[in-house]
Amino acid sequence: MTKQERFNKILAYFQAHQPVAETELNYRNPYELLVAVILSAQCTDKRVNMVTPALFKAFPSPEIMAEASGDEVFQYIKSISYPNNKSKHLVGMAKVLVNDFKGIIPSDIDELQKMPGVGRKTANVIASVIYEKPALAVDTHVFRVSARLGLTNRAKTPLETEKQLVKYIPEKLIPIAHHWLILHGRYTCLARNPQCMKCALTEWCSYYRQKKKK
Repeated sequence: MTKQERFNKILAYFQAHQPVAETELNYRNPYELLVAVILSAQCTDKRVNMVTPALFKAFPSPEIMAEASGDEVFQYIKSISYPNNKSKHLVGMAKVLVNDFKGIIPSDIDELQKMPGVGRKTANVIASVIYEKPALAVDTHVFRVSARLGLTNRAKTPLETEKQLVKYIPEKLIPIAHHWLILHGRYTCLARNPQCMKCALTEWCSYYRQKKKK
């Protein structure tokens, strides 16, 4: 089976069985999504969704967030991972968003990364979810699932994974493919105990084929 054939089979399965796939973060506008994605780094979406209602109520716009102190924001997010850094990032992000972008979240990947707390993964999420751009964010789930399925070959960094994936995924499917891979990693292809017996992708999976040989 060629690499393109493997991609085609796996993408076809997801298209047929999971035609709707989207972020599990709760948000009502681009600003709220940006805040939630920054908070989600090395933290579960479930935990982020627990703290954001009160956070968004206290800081409903980037203008209000920009006037806050890191200590004020910290009080709302102290139950998530790395709250000290993230509280500073949120305030810094809001300041740049208001001062440099007039409160309008940019669609360009490089422009997005000018804001504190916004790396390539976060920028790709915003570009694909809000602006429907062919950007593919690589988190730990995407990195792991892509390697196990055989969609990537010895990629050592998220950027290498991203480049290998977008080479074979049709441009129109790139935004939703991000969610397919994340959700598959979150609920089926678990890090420590992959649920191969209930996985529908084993026919094309490199990890499963190697596992059967042992």
